[in-house]
Amino acid sequence: MPETGSEGGELSFEAAIERLEKIVEQMESAKLPLEELLVRYEEGIRLVGICNERLAAAEERIETLNREAAQKTAPAEIVKPKDPVKAIKDQDHEISLF
Repeated sequence: MPETGSEGGELSFEAAIERLEKIVEQMESAKLPLEELLVRYEEGIRLVGICNERLAAAEERIETLNREAAQKTAPAEIVKPKDPVKAIKDQDHEISLF
């Protein structure tokens, strides 16, 4: 089940990072009781998971786009010219200089 933001849509990477920053700030203040610290920590772990999922999806999309771009711009297969000396030898021709 995807995490949702306050508007009911999926939580964006940026929103998750912003919330993580607030949680870290709260936890560093040392004003929260232990139980609240644990709740914030648990929320932070969920947010890190969301961020990791968003980053993995973005990386996969970039790789797909790069593959597609490479396929579109790849040159046609270059046929290597045959070695003329080898071709003549393969045909059992004699090479005579005189």
